[in-house]
Amino acid sequence: MPLPLNQVIEGDCVEILNTLPETSIDLIFADPPYHLQLQNELYRPNMTKVDAVDDDWDKFESMQAYDEFTRTWLTACKRVLKPTGTIWVIGTYHNIFRVGAIMQDLGFWILNDVIWIKLNPMPNFRGVRFTNAHETLIWASTGKDATYTFNYYAMKGLNDEKQMRSDWWLLPLATGSERVKNENGDKAHSTQKPEALLYRVILSSSNPGDVVLDPFFGSGTTGVVAKRLHRNWIGIEKEKKYIQIAQKRIDAVQPEMFDAATFDVKSKAKSAPKVEFSVLVEHGYVQPGQRLFFGKDKTKVATIKPDSRLRTADGFEGSIHQAGSHYMNNAPCNGWEHWFIEVDGQMIGLGEVREKFRVDKGLYNERSG
Repeated sequence: MPLPLNQVIEGDCVEILNTLPETSIDLIFADPPYHLQLQNELYRPNMTKVDAVDDDWDKFESMQAYDEFTRTWLTACKRVLKPTGTIWVIGTYHNIFRVGAIMQDLGFWILNDVIWIKLNPMPNFRGVRFTNAHETLIWASTGKDATYTFNYYAMKGLNDEKQMRSDWWLLPLATGSERVKNENGDKAHSTQKPEALLYRVILSSSNPGDVVLDPFFGSGTTGVVAKRLHRNWIGIEKEKKYIQIAQKRIDAVQPEMFDAATFDVKSKAKSAPKVEFSVLVEHGYVQPGQRLFFGKDKTKVATIKPDSRLRTADGFEGSIHQAGSHYMNNAPCNGWEHWFIEVDGQMIGLGEVREKFRVDKGLYNERSG
């Protein structure tokens, strides 16, 4: 059957997932029941009642029942994920460790655990524990050696051109005008996630036109953000009241007109014509015997050999990547980013030299033609 793109499907997520084609989904974001196990009503110090998560869909008879539920829906998700797809699952200390173990049992390969640190968490009113000020997201691929989408440079762009870390700050709860209310002015959904959180998830691990699926669609935040970013989406939700809320939110989104150049956040370096370091040596853009500096401080030096290998000051020989790794105690190294030449007193990165070669030789024009 064709994928029900850009629709909310009413029903049990496992039953719906099992009707979808295998290996058809690029990205899954799952916000399953947390099984919070609330025993009593919760009150603030002023004796006003806390609007806690006490919905029936969050209640399970036992941990074993919750584990079976988790294993079943994760198995269904794994069936529909493309080999290159990834899944994000969000939870708290109540459930996330059990979820993570089951994911590993099913063959998912955990790429990161990301900590969403809340700016405005609910206090621990009884004062008997630390305030629960974060939630954990597990990001996983379909297997150990699977390739997958990660828009690394897009994440740097969202983080002042610094590598995005796994602790996510400045992402508040869905409050104020973003919080969806019902006709009585109460929360329409008890666990609505902020759009900023889903923006980061979807932008980091999908591309325009990809299919993003949410098996616990709730108030529809995943669909809202996917539509803004020109991704296709599929939502699965059991309760009609949430489906109506989600559809209304999504219908109100009017994304900017799609322009491929604007919405493409893939690394331009990865998509540029490939040029080996040996080519720069052969064409005289760098010279045999020329010194390279590992970093701009000039403390670590290597010399270019005629065969394009580098010889470090302590006698190690290898490629620009191997020589860089040698100076980093065998940590992975992209030599294009770490080696520099000195030209008229200026430090020029090898990546810049390679880019000049591409432009000089018209490689971009050849590829587009």
